[in-house]
Amino acid sequence: MSARKKVQAFVRVKPTDDFAHEMIRYGDDDKTIDIHLKKDTRRGVVNNQQTDWSFKLDGVLHDASQDLVYETVAKDVVSQALNGYNGTIMCYGQTGAGKTYTMTGTTANYQHRGILPRALQQGETNRIIASHTMNKNSSRSHCIFTIYVEAHSRTLSDEKYITSKINLVDLAGSERLGKSGSEGRVLKEATYINKSLSFLEQAIIALGDQKRDHIPFRQCKLTHALKDSLGGNCNMVLVTNIYGEAAQLEETLSSLRFASRMKLVTTEPAVNEKYDAERMVKNLEKELALLKQELAIHDSLANRSLVNYDPMDEIQIAEINSQVRRYLEGTLDEIDIINLRQIQEVFNQFRVVLSQQEQEVESALRRKYTLIDKNDFAAISAVQKAGLMDADGHLVGEPDGQGFGLGVAPFSTKPGKKPKSRKTFKEQFSSSARKEGASSPVSGKDVDISPSKTLLTPLSKDGDVKDMLLRDRETSNIETLPSDSPKEELRPPRPSTPPPKPVAFEDFKNERGSEINRIFKENKSILNERRKRASETTQRINAIKKEMDMTKEALNFQKSLREKQGEYEKKGLIIIDEEEFLLILKLKDLKKQYRTEYQDLRDLRAEIQYCQHLVDQCRHRLLTEFDIWYNESFFIPEDMQVALKPGSSIRPGLVPVSRIVSLGEDDQDKFSQLQQTMLPKSPDSISFYNAKVKTEQKHSYLKTMRSFQQARRK
Repeated sequence: MSARKKVQAFVRVKPTDDFAHEMIRYGDDDKTIDIHLKKDTRRGVVNNQQTDWSFKLDGVLHDASQDLVYETVAKDVVSQALNGYNGTIMCYGQTGAGKTYTMTGTTANYQHRGILPRALQQGETNRIIASHTMNKNSSRSHCIFTIYVEAHSRTLSDEKYITSKINLVDLAGSERLGKSGSEGRVLKEATYINKSLSFLEQAIIALGDQKRDHIPFRQCKLTHALKDSLGGNCNMVLVTNIYGEAAQLEETLSSLRFASRMKLVTTEPAVNEKYDAERMVKNLEKELALLKQELAIHDSLANRSLVNYDPMDEIQIAEINSQVRRYLEGTLDEIDIINLRQIQEVFNQFRVVLSQQEQEVESALRRKYTLIDKNDFAAISAVQKAGLMDADGHLVGEPDGQGFGLGVAPFSTKPGKKPKSRKTFKEQFSSSARKEGASSPVSGKDVDISPSKTLLTPLSKDGDVKDMLLRDRETSNIETLPSDSPKEELRPPRPSTPPPKPVAFEDFKNERGSEINRIFKENKSILNERRKRASETTQRINAIKKEMDMTKEALNFQKSLREKQGEYEKKGLIIIDEEEFLLILKLKDLKKQYRTEYQDLRDLRAEIQYCQHLVDQCRHRLLTEFDIWYNESFFIPEDMQVALKPGSSIRPGLVPVSRIVSLGEDDQDKFSQLQQTMLPKSPDSISFYNAKVKTEQKHSYLKTMRSFQQARRK
């Protein structure tokens, strides 16, 4: 019933002794009515007046009883209303054609009751009637009687129920004012009635035109009240009441045209389902209690009798917080899992503890450093005047591209002076945290400071912060790849010329990269095996497909042969021979095999894609390790090899080769050599070369920090 359907239109002819048989004729299907008019001879010889009309409706009710009218028009609408569909029955026609009789009937005879007996009779007491030439008791108003239906299940306690409404509409007469002979107040009423009927017809014409976007429902109260019935969520039926006399033929044509236009209107009926909120809550409470009982039975069978599924209170949350803290400190080996609510709360407490630790770290930094916002120009100007910031706005030790600095180097650490014994930034922070009694599990571990929009200026000038940062970055927890080479006791002498890379690569695969090479070969072997299986599966699928095509051709041949020889049926079933039956079974088995093999092929393709990813990873790692090994073995000076041994401050592959080679010459040595060579020739150039050395130191520091950051990201 969710599809669109057209409005049903019936015509009921009022019985009369003076029926115009020559002008009104009915079709044999009881759905067609033809109207014929004689030409008016007063219009002359050339007369193009239309004389014949034919109207195709859903039914013609002529000399029909009230029972037949109800069965034909209203029974389906009422029965569907009980199933949740809205319905509307409308009677239209001129005064005295039988609209009210069709809708309400008469109260004198029980057999003459209409579509809405007795119920509409109570509404008739508030309806104004008046007499005119066409009807002694003419209804001078439209009447809409609405029945609301609400259906609940008697056996099921379901919160869903259906509602519907039935609109029974008895319209006022649609005749012209000249025929009514009305005067005074009745004439004024007839004017308003005809005006509302004209608006109703305009709305119906607009609904029948699919190109129209706007429907004039608000022109009068009648069209606004029938908005849901006309073209909405409703089963609509129109009963057009007409006279069968020749004197009323013009009004009959007007009523039949209205019925034809109404048939063009489409509606989209749908079930009106609603939910009872109170009953829904009760059903959910019952279901919740039942589920708790089932969980209690399951827990008792699993020997878990102390499980509680109610929301946790503050005491239970505090206990979980204590367990999480003891677990992080190492005093608790594991946290027992009880139920899903407890697991969610454990994760929530992990988040709470992490947030508290971040606040503790921030407070510790605030106690040791002064925070300066980079957008606070007044504070930056004050720091520059104090000599803690250079002219470019950088603090010494500020990483390039980052948003914070770690202090200014004191004046006592200029080139040529030995700095005092210092602790690394990590050691200082760990010791200060222990002194402050911090119980955070990360107090003695590496601390990673996220970038911010602040500058950190130290409160103390003890120690070179630049050296502290370098040592901290060099010994930070960078993820190390497992080294496969054994400890070197005796290094062979380095050749004067580096060997070719292909030869060195073979040596690398046999020595230091043997483990990576072994994993690479195993993954490649698995990849080749999966590819071979996929190729074999593809061949089997092609063979099955070919056999399916041949079986289909043979089956089609058997069907065509059976059709030529004639088909035999038994109890409505077609009888086939044994050969065709075996072909059908064979085709069914082949289709099953095809689906199985195709699923296997899809699984193999997924495995091949994953294995290919592993092989590419191993190949990339093997080549990367080889480049590091090749550079360290044949390009780094031998006196720098000590720094690359395990346990030293420089991790193999961390610092570029060009940087390691340049570490042999200190900046102070360069400055001393520069003084010895340049000062005797040009003593006035010392300020220039001092500035140049300072700039080179800054650039070399920034390059070193960038290399450390890139290595950490890798």
